[in-house]
Amino acid sequence: MNLWFRLLNMLLRRPWRQSADPFSTTVVQMRVWPLDLDLNVHVTNGRYFTMADVGRMDYVLKTGAYRTALRHKAVPIVGDVWGKFRRELRLFERFEIHTRMLGWDDKWSFMEHRFVSKGRVVGVVIMRGVFRAAKGTLAPVEIVRDLGVAEQSPALPDWLLRWSASCDGLSVQLRTEEGRDLRAA
Repeated sequence: MNLWFRLLNMLLRRPWRQSADPFSTTVVQMRVWPLDLDLNVHVTNGRYFTMADVGRMDYVLKTGAYRTALRHKAVPIVGDVWGKFRRELRLFERFEIHTRMLGWDDKWSFMEHRFVSKGRVVGVVIMRGVFRAAKGTLAPVEIVRDLGVAEQSPALPDWLLRWSASCDGLSVQLRTEEGRDLRAA
């Protein structure tokens, strides 16, 4: 099923009417449809990232983060995503996306999306992102302050800090490569 239909379905359920604490886990229920499948007849790896967008939108609406974004005239931007796949999801299988905030640093907010079927985590998508306004990127502390959350992030796990640092390293490498005359290489 196309992302737009899933977003519309989620919006019709009016998640902004159900409030959630920013550190709670929000849950979206879904089913695997034929357009989610690859040639191996299970959910294609890229579709997990797309479906995580729906879970993230549900979270942003339920926690009220969208109101903060609107006040700042900011939009959410995904910087990097990473996925871990443990078991396949098959045609017509029901599953849930459990979304939660892991924490933040000076620039990035970190979220986790767990894909759960039959009580088991079948995949995880980790995302780091920002809210960007015309005046630039909003510090995560500005968002959490508006949500009434303590400004200090929960401790981030070492694996998440290493992943974030590796993303920063790749960004530096790409900027360096873009600065070279690639025709001369």
